[in-house]
Formats: sequence, C-alpha cells, structure tokens
Amino acid sequence: MTPDELRAFCLSFNEAVEDFPFNPDTSVFKVLGKVFALSHLGGRPLTVNLKCDPEDAVRLREEHPGLVVPGWHMNKRHWNTVTVDGSLPGRLVRELVEDSYDLVVAGLPRAERLRLDRP
Repeated sequence: MTPDELRAFCLSFNEAVEDFPFNPDTSVFKVLGKVFALSHLGGRPLTVNLKCDPEDAVRLREEHPGLVVPGWHMNKRHWNTVTVDGSLPGRLVRELVEDSYDLVVAGLPRAERLRLDRP
C-alpha cells in the first residue's frame, strides 16, 4: 500500500477527515473529531498508528513481530504502529484500518453512530 492509497483508504470512511494538528508531516485521520489513524505519509518505512482491541493488539504483535508494535507515542494498550511496506498483506492492513475506525465510531454517542450508518 502506497502513502496515497493509505490516505485514500482512510478518507473513504463516512465523515473521515485528514487533519495536521501536530505538524505538517503527520496526517491525523479523524471521524467526527476522534482520531482513528495517524501516519507520517512521507516516512520510510511507511507506518500508521491504529486503534486496536487490547487482546487483538497483543495477538497481532506476536503474530507479526517487528511489523506490528505498540503504538508509538500512544497508549500502548489500545494502539499499534503498523508497518505498511508490503511485508503485511494489504488485506490485513485494510482490515486493521477499518477496525480502528469501527472502534472509534463505537465510542461515539448513539445518534452520531446512526448518522454514520454504523449502529
């Protein structure tokens, strides 16, 4: 997955926006003001921080050592940093991004979830 493909995929979700609150190099993808992905799209290797269920986070780190690690500058229990350099299957990366979006949406008030068409 290229940086442009990662950006496009993150922005493909309902109400997803890209913001740069930290610096002009760090893309922060949000849904209704809540972060679901962060990436320095110009970084090599390309990585993305994604929210993850704590049990899944540990399992993914064990299954993909060095490619899925505790979230850099994030709550290590709930966030992973995922390397997006082609070493992981693209399908898995897309699933992890979607899971992150879904976890953030699940924490939104019911009315906002329904508006996003994700009960």
